[in-house]
Amino acid sequence: MKTTQVRAYGTASAGRPLEEMTIGRRAVQPHDVEFEILYCGICHSDLHQIKDDFGGTMFPIVPGHEMVGRVTAVGTHVKNFKVGDLAAVGCIVDSCGHCEYCETDLEPFCDEGVTYSFNSPDKILGGATYGGFSKTYVCNEKYVLHMPEFNDLASAAPLLCAGITVYSPLKHWGAAPGKKVGVLGIGGLGHLAIKIAKAMGAEVVVFTTSPSKVEDAKRLGADEAVLSSDDEQMAKYSRKLDFIIDTVSAKHDVNAYLNLLRHDGTVVLVGLPPEPLEIGAFNVVMGRRSFAGSNIGGIAETQEMLDFCYEHNITAESEIISIQNVNTAFERLEKGDVKYRFVIDMASLEN
Repeated sequence: MKTTQVRAYGTASAGRPLEEMTIGRRAVQPHDVEFEILYCGICHSDLHQIKDDFGGTMFPIVPGHEMVGRVTAVGTHVKNFKVGDLAAVGCIVDSCGHCEYCETDLEPFCDEGVTYSFNSPDKILGGATYGGFSKTYVCNEKYVLHMPEFNDLASAAPLLCAGITVYSPLKHWGAAPGKKVGVLGIGGLGHLAIKIAKAMGAEVVVFTTSPSKVEDAKRLGADEAVLSSDDEQMAKYSRKLDFIIDTVSAKHDVNAYLNLLRHDGTVVLVGLPPEPLEIGAFNVVMGRRSFAGSNIGGIAETQEMLDFCYEHNITAESEIISIQNVNTAFERLEKGDVKYRFVIDMASLEN
């Protein structure tokens, strides 16, 4: 198949810095949308993949799955996009389309497996898919989202992963007026969870290990903020919360938070700790409590999330960087030195 050569940033092996490279994008097929990438967020999973932390990274790799751009070409059968439209792509760019999950807008659970926007087997060109640290992207229109005209378009880019990762469980477990929702951890995910849960009408209590983030939680909209290392503060919330969204990706004691739940309450993990978590049997049996997990959402729900965030003026707290500073950004991300997301201005790729 004919390809177009485009500029990108990636790495040829684990441990090497990202550098400029040239990659091939497929020619636009009848159902494809091509767009110029304006902004691309940096997610912690990008860091894991370039370091091959999970194993299975296909090098060379071009990361990036929080893409916002403007349509430059559409296939002959495309009806929902035209040249000049704003568009966005998140984690998923293909699935089987016919299993029970795809047919009910639950593409992440596809029986045959999804194709991710980078580091997945490319069904059309072969090799691996390349992500959003690049000039353009080409994708089947079913997996392209209509991007609202956010005032701060750059800071809306992280919604494509971080936003849907917290929106989906908050909706599924019923964050709403009259509900008391806990948010564990204030980072790229947690700070958006605070904003979205408040917009859904819930009362929000934030738990953090960082004294400096207690006040920041209130600035972000939390009703209450708790220093989780303070046993006295924690005890005040025993059996008080309906639902807790756990965004922590480091080892931590989940049982301390299960005991803050009311009966039938749930702790939902959206972070990815590297080591197994241990659950005490009595902490779930007593009170019929649950420990669950959640990971992004389907395409329709992602569009719903974007529209919800636009309506409520929700974007990520972002630091905008040039592509030439991406390695420094990854180093800072690994140290937790960012409030709260990096976003690349992809116009810098032309420099």
